Amino acid sequence: MMNTRKETGIGLLVGFIANTLGVLLYILLFSDLTIKSTLEAAHESGHLGSIVALGAILNLIAFFGFLRIHRDYRAKGVLIATVVAAVAILLYKVVF
Repeated sequence: MMNTRKETGIGLLVGFIANTLGVLLYILLFSDLTIKSTLEAAHESGHLGSIVALGAILNLIAFFGFLRIHRDYRAKGVLIATVVAAVAILLYKVVF
């Protein structure tokens, strides 16, 4: 019997890593500035939430990949990570 809590935790971790890699990949592909400079400029112009949202696109790959190999609890963890990112973006937009 698989440990559902552990499987969900693995999915959560994969979701956060995929989101982070997505943000870094987006910056490396579409920005002429350094990563730090790009993030600072995005924060100042109010576009940091948009960059994080674009980074979450990699979560789609992880989510459907886990579903395809029948790792439903890992897919659930990726979904939770995506919701956490969405709530963080919402809070960022409201507070800043």
